[in-house]
Amino acid sequence: MNLYIRYFDKETLVYSADEAVDFLCSIPEIGMNPQIEADIRDYAASDVYYPKRYKVRPRVYFIVIKTEAATMMDFKQKKALRTNPQHTVERRDSVQPAVGRLNEERQGWYEGALDFKRVVMVPATGKHEYRDTHFVARCKALSGLDCYNKIVDHLRDRVDSRSQFPSAKGKNFKFKYLGMWK
Repeated sequence: MNLYIRYFDKETLVYSADEAVDFLCSIPEIGMNPQIEADIRDYAASDVYYPKRYKVRPRVYFIVIKTEAATMMDFKQKKALRTNPQHTVERRDSVQPAVGRLNEERQGWYEGALDFKRVVMVPATGKHEYRDTHFVARCKALSGLDCYNKIVDHLRDRVDSRSQFPSAKGKNFKFKYLGMWK
């Protein structure tokens, strides 16, 4: 695995952590120290593939990116992008079931939890403000989406019309199937 390093207009593609440290030591503004050196060596040896940035001074950083590119030209033309098909399938499978489960028809009792912005009046000032509100309800529904719709319909009749409800597909709505109704 190679490392691409950039600090303003100074950039290089190196083939080992030793070369990376040598390059960074050649730039006096960076001020290499044992902690940065150890961190770069750990990063080069790890399975982590996200870019790392290191602070030189306020709002000034240098970046280190792992790449499989053999040359700087390959890196610039993005010919050696790391694609791990197993990782992309894992991510797709972990995201898809949540949306799929939302529409999956399964009659019974559901427990839905909703975090929304509720408009309330502040008695001291007489003005209104948004307040984060957590609401949990159990209801008979045909699917997770039906559960969401029933909860939101129930709340719309009971809270200020300016209150804001999240999407059923977002992280602010969770539901679980409790079982068949009798």
